[in-house]
Amino acid sequence: MTRDLDARRAGLDSLGDEISACRRCPRLVDWREQVARDRRAAFQDQEYWGRPLPGFGDPAARVLLVGLAPAAHGGNRTGRVFTGDRSGDWLFAALWRTGFANQPESVAIDDGLVLSDAYVVAAVRCAPPANKPTPSERDACVPYLRRELLLLSDVRVVVALGQFAHQIVAGELGIRPRPPFSHGAEAVAPDGTVLLSSYHPSQRNTFTGMLTETMSDDVLIRARRLADEASASCT
Repeated sequence: MTRDLDARRAGLDSLGDEISACRRCPRLVDWREQVARDRRAAFQDQEYWGRPLPGFGDPAARVLLVGLAPAAHGGNRTGRVFTGDRSGDWLFAALWRTGFANQPESVAIDDGLVLSDAYVVAAVRCAPPANKPTPSERDACVPYLRRELLLLSDVRVVVALGQFAHQIVAGELGIRPRPPFSHGAEAVAPDGTVLLSSYHPSQRNTFTGMLTETMSDDVLIRARRLADEASASCT
């Protein structure tokens, strides 16, 4: 088991290096690098990552969380998915409350955050203008998610954060017909993996009460329960 986990970790690290060097989408390359040069005033003294973002978390995770894309001054600045922006503040606090994270905050890549039984990725790996990737940019990134799913062989539940991720994950898991998106919706893939959907923890959703802390916690608690049930059925 240790040898298998080491090989999985090495595979994820190698894939992460490949992702962070990607330059497939000229519009996204130009935007992420422009943002890294023209820094927000609050972060003028920081060096921005300005590259695509690999996934992050436990290589033995049974729960995979998939977001939309890095924030221009969040992950595009810090170099870690969901780290350093309001959506990440919300998500990592929820992961901490439900036992998936060792601390409730994620502000920098070296801040000591450790995830347990969870792995987090973005469907699109570069920060897009107006947070809206094009269909071709989306499609260029999908193979990375596909390879992560193969490497993360213990994953039993995929939590899609928002409709964009929901549609991509449903396609990758081979769920047909593709299920409609709604918060808390569940769909089972042919291999038994469960797609569990949640509203994205964007400020638009959290500030308006569309997504509450209880709603986020309930989805993550449900994800753990589903993972436990899947693990029990395999023993």
